[in-house]
Amino acid sequence: MIINVAVIGFGRMGRCYLRALQDNPDYQVTHVYDPSPECRELAARQAPEAHIDTSEDDAFNDPAVQAVCLCALADVRPQQIRRALAAGKHVITEKPIADTNEREWELVALAEEALQRGLFCTVNMYLLNSWYHHEMRRIIDSGELGELAIIRICHMTPGLAPGEGHEAEGPSFHDCGMHYVGLVRFLSQSEYKTWHAQALRMWSWKDPWWLQAHGTMQNGVVYDVTQGFVYGQLSKDQTHNSYVELIGTQGFCHMTHDFKTAVINLHGVNVTERIEHPHGGKNVDVLIRQMAESIKTGQRHPDMPRFRDSAIASEMAWKMLDDARSHEMPAIGTLDELERIHERRRNMTDGYGLLPRHNKNIT
Repeated sequence: MIINVAVIGFGRMGRCYLRALQDNPDYQVTHVYDPSPECRELAARQAPEAHIDTSEDDAFNDPAVQAVCLCALADVRPQQIRRALAAGKHVITEKPIADTNEREWELVALAEEALQRGLFCTVNMYLLNSWYHHEMRRIIDSGELGELAIIRICHMTPGLAPGEGHEAEGPSFHDCGMHYVGLVRFLSQSEYKTWHAQALRMWSWKDPWWLQAHGTMQNGVVYDVTQGFVYGQLSKDQTHNSYVELIGTQGFCHMTHDFKTAVINLHGVNVTERIEHPHGGKNVDVLIRQMAESIKTGQRHPDMPRFRDSAIASEMAWKMLDDARSHEMPAIGTLDELERIHERRRNMTDGYGLLPRHNKNIT
């Protein structure tokens, strides 16, 4: 069974999906859509067998298209998801699934109703598909940590600078940080109970670009999450700081990665172990494999992220941002520094979170 799929939006993630779909024998990419002439030209070179156009109407209207990958920005996803489900198509989408939390919950209800009609919806909450986070869940369940007590997460990179785009996705802590908010829920296997946040307006930008949140889950686990695209934006040699740490009543484990290799160091009550494998990137290959298995078997893959997972993570990220705004939110740095950052990133050919037109690795 070959699944005909359309890719809608051919920026960085659309290109990532195309490569993964072309590498998976369960799929045939039949349509690619993007308003940009440069993106369409690139799509025509990379997918010569596909119909390339500016409008996605053909994909929604063509009964031969069984699934769509939605890779445009959040403000257009609600109408695309509604059209896809109305046309009887399975949906793979980037996060957040909409530009407001109210619309996200409307789409959750729509997706859960569509499941009753045999239509599957999933969202690229890629940390929920990372091998190292599933391994950490296995470690928790094994008892090597005793009882899970503390989750500590940090993800700071140079990353997407303020004003570069993604406005519909919100500030840094929502656009990127919602992944880590969702990860706390996945690792703790519990829902949020309390939160308190402190943020900083780096370079005097209107929105916070660094935020730390901490609080409790309903099962008593405490957490702290630190996220910001603020890590050495103008440093001579750029690097990052990314880790997840689980502390139990008897042991702990710590994961870090360099975007190439992920390493877990476990110090358990019976086992001391170093686990090392390739990082896995955005795990788009895992997501589309889960969708293909779901479509072919008629049973939703148990690990495939749900719209509900995304909506909860998005809602909590917004609540943490709102809490940070209710406290003093200092402005450090200048807009002149930010312009220097923009200028540097415009001229970089390789780096963290570069937009597609700059990044030689994805064009």
